[in-house]
Amino acid sequence: MSLSTTLRTWAKRVKRDGLTLWFASKHPRTPWHAKALGVFVVAYALSPIDLIPDFIPVIGYLDDVILLPGLIWLAIKLLPADVLVECRIKADEWMRERGAKPSSRIGAVAIVALWVAVGMAIWYWLAS
Repeated sequence: MSLSTTLRTWAKRVKRDGLTLWFASKHPRTPWHAKALGVFVVAYALSPIDLIPDFIPVIGYLDDVILLPGLIWLAIKLLPADVLVECRIKADEWMRERGAKPSSRIGAVAIVALWVAVGMAIWYWLAS
């Protein structure tokens, strides 16, 4: 198996598992801690705005390559096996029917709010 095929398969799995978390966050048998982490991960993954902008050399892609897959992996590990299987089936059906991932305006708002808060904190620190 070539490196490009391996990376493409891995990327599809990460995309599917992000969608799996979206379905799991609405599932009644998902534990609260898995829902909390899942909602955070899904909001960030579906947000059109990155926490670390991609135009920043090297560091800009770390969230896409390391942080996001790591958080998805952790959230998936917190799900009960039966919920995981059920939600993965729903995610596969969604991807087959629609092909695109949903987007999250709430995630975008949260990222913008975080950037504003960091900017205000830096301004306050520099002003004092």
